[in-house]
Amino acid sequence: MQHVAAAAELLFRPDVIWTIVATSFFGLFVGAMPGLTATMATALLVPFTFFMEPVPAIAAIVTATAMAIFSGDIPGALLRIPGTPASAAYVDEAYAMTRKGQADQALGAGLVFSAIGGLFGTAVLIWAAPALAEIALKFSSFEYFWLSCLGLTCAVLIATDRPLKGLIALSFGLLIACVGVNNPAGYQRFSFGISDLLGGVSFIPVLIGMFAIPEVLRSAVDSGGARVADARIDSVFRHMGHYAWKYKTGVLRGSATGTLIGALPGAGADIAAWISYAISKKFSKEREKFGTGHVEGIIESGAANNASLAGAWVPAMVFGIPGDSITAIAIGVLYLKGLNPGPTLFLNKPDAVYAIFMVFVLANLMMVPMGWLAIKSAKQLLRVPKEILMPVILLNCIVGAYAIDNSVFGVILMLFFGVVAFVMEENGFPVGPAILGLVLGPLVEENFIKSLIKADGYLLPFFERPIAGGLGAVTLLIWLAPAAVWLWRRARR
Repeated sequence: MQHVAAAAELLFRPDVIWTIVATSFFGLFVGAMPGLTATMATALLVPFTFFMEPVPAIAAIVTATAMAIFSGDIPGALLRIPGTPASAAYVDEAYAMTRKGQADQALGAGLVFSAIGGLFGTAVLIWAAPALAEIALKFSSFEYFWLSCLGLTCAVLIATDRPLKGLIALSFGLLIACVGVNNPAGYQRFSFGISDLLGGVSFIPVLIGMFAIPEVLRSAVDSGGARVADARIDSVFRHMGHYAWKYKTGVLRGSATGTLIGALPGAGADIAAWISYAISKKFSKEREKFGTGHVEGIIESGAANNASLAGAWVPAMVFGIPGDSITAIAIGVLYLKGLNPGPTLFLNKPDAVYAIFMVFVLANLMMVPMGWLAIKSAKQLLRVPKEILMPVILLNCIVGAYAIDNSVFGVILMLFFGVVAFVMEENGFPVGPAILGLVLGPLVEENFIKSLIKADGYLLPFFERPIAGGLGAVTLLIWLAPAAVWLWRRARR
């Protein structure tokens, strides 16, 4: 209790509270702007942390990233443009709810269950950090390969009504991920002599293009496109108690999944959201409602998003190993402030450690009222005429795509893949699997090559390690299950 009281004195000071409030607004703004990710919000805050004491510096990073991950849901639900990659997994579900006049329920679910997931992840961070970090450290390239393959399987699971088209879209995303020299052999692939493609296809411009441009084009050629003016945002919290009870298993499962995936170095909120959405759809009692505007997937994925943020701090604080790109930046700030990550941090600086834990709790609690304000402010978007709104959206997308690398080529990529996505959707091909293939493709290839080198070309070592064997067995079982069911039905006939 002595260290808790000392941590409270460090945290509940006017300058620290002011820092948390200011960075909350900053995170909400950055997350709601397509192209400006939570990682970018963290990076932009780093210069300001030079002039802060340790606790407010870490509080600024934690608060901004938590707010940014949630606020990415706002443009996703209202305009079908995910503000951050973590919102892409369920953007179609949220937008479908908006088209049905349920924007308040979609955004309320994203807000409330993001906060619940964040608090769950924080509780795990406080009570089980060393144990989870030890599990995360046991992950080698073999485990990451199977985990990435399991993630790719989500592409088919989230498109169960059209699995073949989902598989084709996934293959397209994997093909995009092959471009450039960012592969284990450093071999130039599919660059076609274009120097800008040597570094690969930048993820953010593709994400913006494939979700935003189709809506802009659809609004130009079809009066039914981007019908957000009919949506209403009345009471954000009206049905949340009912949802919390009805989908309590999904909330717990999403929070646990997000925390575990966040604790794996190199994973992150976007992978946690995709996997949680697929799991939710797989085990739902109302599976046929997914894709038509069903809140269940948003609840589970939203909980996983923010739970993964706290989970990523487990290996970061205990072993100094970043769980994602955000904690990679945060580790640098910790070193800069003399809070060297590692087991000794808990012995030498217990007051600061408890203060960081309190920051996580406070940030997730503040997310509810401040997120409510952000949602109410975003309601004004619904009153803007489509003829004005769509050009402004296109302009923001161009700025976001350009800002990633300060390159016009990013804008070209965004426009090109936007047109491709428009053609795909008009022919019934889902965009989500293509995005997932682009995210996980490099992880699958890199870890497969590393594992083959370690195994000297043999496949048996892929199953020899306990965790790798379990993940491999589950993945192969999912892959082979449809064929086994088909053979069994044929044998019965």
